[in-house]
Amino acid sequence: MIWKIIDSPNFIGTIKNIMKPFLWALVIAFFLNTLLSALERDFKLKRWINILIVYLIFYGTIILFITIITPKIIDNIKNIIRELPYYANKTQKWLSKTPGLLMGMDKYGIFDYIELAVDDFFARLGSSMSSIVNKTVTQVISITSFLVNFVLGSIISIYMLKDKEYFVKNLKRLTYAIFPVNKAESIIEFFKEIKEAFSKFFVGKLLDSLIIGILCFIGCLIMGVRYALLISLIVGVTNMIPYFGPFIGMIPAAVITVFYSPFKALWVVIFIFLLQQFDGLYLGPKILGIQVGLKPFWIILSILIGGGFFGIWGMLFAVPIAAVIKTTLGKYIVKQHKQKGISLDK
Repeated sequence: MIWKIIDSPNFIGTIKNIMKPFLWALVIAFFLNTLLSALERDFKLKRWINILIVYLIFYGTIILFITIITPKIIDNIKNIIRELPYYANKTQKWLSKTPGLLMGMDKYGIFDYIELAVDDFFARLGSSMSSIVNKTVTQVISITSFLVNFVLGSIISIYMLKDKEYFVKNLKRLTYAIFPVNKAESIIEFFKEIKEAFSKFFVGKLLDSLIIGILCFIGCLIMGVRYALLISLIVGVTNMIPYFGPFIGMIPAAVITVFYSPFKALWVVIFIFLLQQFDGLYLGPKILGIQVGLKPFWIILSILIGGGFFGIWGMLFAVPIAAVIKTTLGKYIVKQHKQKGISLDK
């Protein structure tokens, strides 16, 4: 009877729903622990005061985003959807005026093909936008469920941070109880590497991407670019993905701008490219220190593998996972060399 209940889909679904707030709590506590540790290191205050400061910053940022930034982004998207027919008509008129120097190409039907492709692009874009809006309306219940789990998770994370030493100590005791001493020490060391790699990469990259997003917004305002907030948000979010993120963010920024000003779109592309060079050569290394200790070749390979198997999430998590693998493999090689009496220089 018990096994039938456990094997039933309803039981598994119930367990998943129960665990969602705890998974959120784990993620929130993981990220906020870096800020909490910094406060405890620099300011000799009681833990509950430091936790209060951390969560005031956390919720203050969320409230700021929801009340100020989100409505403006929604207005930007609505304006783009509203103006799509105008841009489509404008593009068609431009294509109908084939430049004299390119008339020779027109006899091969190239411009007819381009015009059909543009018509198809706008038709697909318009239908996609409508589909997105419809799905957004029909997923209100899902969003409500997400908010409930997020709020519960943030509350649970407070207790996790308050007693973090207790949880770490008991997890270590459990590990030593289950595994032999050498194996337990290896497992504990492995999870330390995971924590260091993920916290160093994601917390540092979040701060880095926030700064890049703000600088992009300021630059777009100076250039008089429309939808500056939406473009800056896209650039900031995609900047989380090393190497490929800047180019991914540059494409929608250029597309959004090119419709009403191709010349300004060129300047937007140049500006974002220079901004990403500044990030890659100076800001990123400054924030992340020595980063994750991987050569560019291994970073690119890990992102391609992660993206190929798991899509955007694979690209996002690829670098810290590769850093953990690199560190673990390096320690294993050193250990084997010592056991075999082989010089580390070989």
